[in-house]
Amino acid sequence: MHEPQNARLAFVGGGNMARSLIGGLLSRGTAAQAIAVAEPHAPTRERLAADFGVRACENGAEAAAGADIVVLAVKPQVMRTVCEALAPALASGRALVVSVAAGIRTAQICDWLGAPWPVVRVMPNTPALVGAGAAGLFANAQVEATQRAAAQALLEATGRAVWIDDESLMDAVTAVSGSGPAYFFLLVEALEAAGVAEGLPPEVARALVVQTCVGAARMLETGELPADELRRRVTSPGGTTQAALEVFEAGGLRALVGDAVAAAARRGRELAGAG
Repeated sequence: MHEPQNARLAFVGGGNMARSLIGGLLSRGTAAQAIAVAEPHAPTRERLAADFGVRACENGAEAAAGADIVVLAVKPQVMRTVCEALAPALASGRALVVSVAAGIRTAQICDWLGAPWPVVRVMPNTPALVGAGAAGLFANAQVEATQRAAAQALLEATGRAVWIDDESLMDAVTAVSGSGPAYFFLLVEALEAAGVAEGLPPEVARALVVQTCVGAARMLETGELPADELRRRVTSPGGTTQAALEVFEAGGLRALVGDAVAAAARRGRELAGAG
């Protein structure tokens, strides 16, 4: 198995996640000629070819023929149809299959491909579109060490990739990082609205909130101090921050976040079971 910059890659589905991965790979040295994309929607297919210089195909089997890595970037509802159509094209080789479809288990993909195939299941998130994604990865028993490394390099083209050893934990990954950007955006909405309620012009409130979030994230990203210590350092006894945090604690913010993540994980298990 080659590293992604030297491997032949096929993307089945040309939506936002495929676009973000292709853009990240090209920026890291992968040749456009090594990438094929299957996208049935003609205008989208034409944009992919024009924007990235990759080979754009109408069907997955054409794109996947001869590929080392096949990325399944389609909706869960059509995954079975896509896999069954791909099976003949994959039968002559041993390409690594990488799935970014939520709720679809590796065993299901192997069943639909008709063999115990090397499959890596991925739960990415939307910040991958700006090169700052967080992805959880799980590899089934058929994935070799070189394929595992190739999958990690593929996902690190758009951010950070973290492995889990138990596929059932994918529901927790989905609940924490997959859905996490929406939780963050909700907090941003609330902070902006609160600033406006205190008299700030909307554009000022937005600028202050966005930069505060960016700065706080960068402090966490250094890894020098955990979140609880950073929080303590900005909280002066009897000060304004303490007054606000006491309201959060009295309102049960920690328990509410825990309940929300548990609800998302539970829904993920339900969706997986429905598949």
